[in-house]
Amino acid sequence: MLEPRSVAVVGASAKEASLGRRMLLELRRGGFDGAIYPINPGYGELEGLRCYASVSEVPGPVDLAIVGLANARIEQAVREVAAVGAGGIVTFASLADEEPVEAGRPPLRERVAAIVRDAGVAMCGGNGMGFVNLASRVRATGFATPDELRPGPVTFISHSGSAYDAVLFNDRGIGFDLVVSSGQELATTMADYVGYALDGGRTKVLALLLETVRDPGSFRAQLHRAAELDVPVVALKVGRTASSRAMVTAHSGALAGEHGAYEAVFDAYGVHEVRSLDELVDTVELFSSPRRVATGRGVASLHDSGGERALFADLASDAGVPFAEVGSATLAAIDEVLDPGLEAANPLDAWGTGIDADAIFARAFRALHDDPDTAVVAFVVDMTPQGEPYSEGYLRVARETWETTTKPFCVLSNLASAVATDEVAQLRRLGIPVLEGTESGLRAVRHLLDHARVRDEPPLAPAPTVDPAVRERWRAELSTGRQLDEVTALDLLDAYGIPTAAHRRAGSLEDAVEAAASVGYPIALKTAGEGIAHKSEADGVRLGLADPEGVRIAYEDLSSRLGDEVTVAAMAPPGIEVALGVVHDATFGPMVLVAAGGVLVELVGDRRLAIPPVDERRAQRLLDGLRMRPILDGIRGAPPADVGALTSAIVRLSVLADDLGDLVAELDVNPVLVSPRGVLAVDALVVPRTS
Repeated sequence: MLEPRSVAVVGASAKEASLGRRMLLELRRGGFDGAIYPINPGYGELEGLRCYASVSEVPGPVDLAIVGLANARIEQAVREVAAVGAGGIVTFASLADEEPVEAGRPPLRERVAAIVRDAGVAMCGGNGMGFVNLASRVRATGFATPDELRPGPVTFISHSGSAYDAVLFNDRGIGFDLVVSSGQELATTMADYVGYALDGGRTKVLALLLETVRDPGSFRAQLHRAAELDVPVVALKVGRTASSRAMVTAHSGALAGEHGAYEAVFDAYGVHEVRSLDELVDTVELFSSPRRVATGRGVASLHDSGGERALFADLASDAGVPFAEVGSATLAAIDEVLDPGLEAANPLDAWGTGIDADAIFARAFRALHDDPDTAVVAFVVDMTPQGEPYSEGYLRVARETWETTTKPFCVLSNLASAVATDEVAQLRRLGIPVLEGTESGLRAVRHLLDHARVRDEPPLAPAPTVDPAVRERWRAELSTGRQLDEVTALDLLDAYGIPTAAHRRAGSLEDAVEAAASVGYPIALKTAGEGIAHKSEADGVRLGLADPEGVRIAYEDLSSRLGDEVTVAAMAPPGIEVALGVVHDATFGPMVLVAAGGVLVELVGDRRLAIPPVDERRAQRLLDGLRMRPILDGIRGAPPADVGALTSAIVRLSVLADDLGDLVAELDVNPVLVSPRGVLAVDALVVPRTS
């Protein structure tokens, strides 16, 4: 499909501005030098080429068919193309049924998918805009593409046709290897295109705009390959909110997974998630530079404005971009050249009188660049079309800095709408990235710094071992589909090495008193009534019971309202409430959850997800991603909590998720109390998937 030697254009036409004519024109504009077969019974010739009444009349083999027909005619056309042994099909049709479907008959989309699957045909679409493969000079589309496209290191695969079009028409001169509007992906998915791009060896940056993932196993495998090949993946995932997820479902016909699961997948494979098209193209341009290996800690920036320097510092903090902590020797070298009244610092405002500004900037850049803590050097100025002495001088400074340095370097213009396109094109032709916007540019720099961290990260440490007999026992228990009571759920955590408060079940007052004596006063008494998932909401918890009389009063109250079955547990020492869990994402399967605990888990949504298993380093990173993380270090004189014990519990929970997650719909451990003396799980809920 992507490297055809012959193409049939089904629905070719001579009508001006028609889809049929545009398909032919684009194929030729791209420089395709294989056989082209226009298909339309209404013509004998089109664009100097013999036209055939049907694809079955074509005298030679057909590698690719570009089908530009309406929904009503698409099924028959796809059937005919498959029958002649074509290897690939591109269709732009929505594949929506225009008439009610007869009872028992699949909808059009499913019928077309079945045809191509049964025939083993690759298919781009439906509801897409086709593809452009620069290496094979194929523009398989029915829509206008730029007159000139520069071959280069970037592959962009998009579930949005409009985004595909916008990125193709960017004015940055980004060089492409492959650009695909993959549409509904009835047969060929984003993972397939990613695999093709990685196989070719020309793609050095992958950019994805995705609504959903249709083959998660293959998708993850390709992300793993990209990481191994050090090909950065930049992903814009839409459908993060409830309203946008509904739009994605309506648009693509596929359910969008919970966004936290995508964050977990992206984190596992070092994918750089962006939140806008501006951030995507800034990041792609920065990664397309021949210099993208950052070896220091932070960014060093030079400005010509005190106000914009302050803005840059504010937004750098928001974006999580650290500034290089340059040394005293660096500051002394900068101070020698600055005009009076300016402070040697990073970020640096180097504009004084404007006299000899080029020389001042050049020497300051050299000093900032040579500092060992500097990872990325940024020239942060508004590249407006002013001519001499400003923008022309800045072009010289940028060129000279590029020529005399080796670390990643970029020009960052604060306002995209003020960029002098023709002037900055001179820099881009040299390979110098020009980022268009303070916020999007800073986020691109953060992705570059993150990529260096991911590259240097050690492989996943071996997971703690669990006795195979323990694993098999709990797999058998969960396979029954029976709801686990709290005591059994806590026993499961114990089996995987997660500390729990001492606990016993009881079904009568006598049992409860005996259990309390066994676990030791003071105790907590909690209803174990069937179907009560949230005990506190049912007023089913009594805490701090210190003697048998207290147990009697509490038990009689709970049993009269909620049933005889209760859990008796030792009171845990005070601690910070954290929630741990295992969830089963509809797309990617079992995930480990770490969140702010207690009622906060539902109120504030402070949570992180990870693909199991995780090691201590990755568990620590999960915790560091929580907004409540500073509380664990102790606030207002409180001693720090035992974060090491918490990370160990997360690691062990991830082993449980890896072993049993396919059988678990939901596992909630909330709260886990974290104190200076360790962690204790005091409540647990396990819902098997089969129940």
